[in-house]
Amino acid sequence: MIADPTDLRTWLRGLPSFERDRLPPFDPDDAPADPADLFLAWLRDAVGAGSTAPHAMNLATADASGAVAARTLILKDLDARGWHFATGSHSPKAAALAQNPNAAMTSFWPALGRQVRLAGTVQDLGEEAGTADFLARPPPSRAAALVGRQSEPLEDRQDYWDAYAAALARVEADIDGVLIAPEWRVYALAPHTVEFWAATPDAGQIRLRYRRSTDQAWTKGLIWP
Repeated sequence: MIADPTDLRTWLRGLPSFERDRLPPFDPDDAPADPADLFLAWLRDAVGAGSTAPHAMNLATADASGAVAARTLILKDLDARGWHFATGSHSPKAAALAQNPNAAMTSFWPALGRQVRLAGTVQDLGEEAGTADFLARPPPSRAAALVGRQSEPLEDRQDYWDAYAAALARVEADIDGVLIAPEWRVYALAPHTVEFWAATPDAGQIRLRYRRSTDQAWTKGLIWP
């Protein structure tokens, strides 16, 4: 245990960040017109580099009072509606989004020295999209969704395991694939800004920001690190 704050600062400063001699190149002059295309290219690079959970993203929300919360989740899809993620409609994140649809998402791939930040508004894609996503989940994930009660107080861990086992048994008995969680939803964040950040071998960095105009067209330009 590091008791001395000075030692802690020294220790934190000495932790490794990026292997600068192994960072992939990034030329912002070659960036495509649509940020979704660049995001997918970077995601494929992360997959190719063997990054753990390359499709994991941090979602930050704020409720009507301004209380902010953040959590890591899995990107489900990306299309003209935005970046998709799924959760129960009774979850804390869904409750916050119902009060305030403004949100931000971040991807970070340390091995590549790359980060992507998005800010925009979130919409519920409806019951049909939620059902399709739920049925596409593997049985253990469907069981976890059926248990629900996300972030509620838990008195005993066994209570959860009992509820999960019962839900999994229901899923495994559902040979016709008709069992769903009605509250399961897919949401899409439609960004108004998307920023790409890349570390460079010379210890510098590159920031390229896309902005969506009122006519829905994208403009892009470099910003100071």
